[in-house]
Amino acid sequence: WYWSYEYSDFTNVEFDSYMIPTNELTLEGFRLLDVDNRVVLPMNSQIRILVTAADVIHSWTVPALGVKVDGTPGRLNQTNFLINRPGLFYG
Repeated sequence: WYWSYEYSDFTNVEFDSYMIPTNELTLEGFRLLDVDNRVVLPMNSQIRILVTAADVIHSWTVPALGVKVDGTPGRLNQTNFLINRPGLFYG
């Protein structure tokens, strides 16, 4: 699976983030959580996420930040959150 990201505040900043296959993980990697391109988000700044899906319902979630939003085909869903501590967060 993968997620496609686009930073709307910047022109031409978009990329795909694919899950790393189990056979390619390092010893430090987390199975079904590590990706090839991590999304980088600012701390102490209001973040707005817009989510949709192409095929079936998917959920974009980062449990440690208390964020979960469903992507539904044909719909645009959004959520806002604030990151108040630095870190590497999985979801």
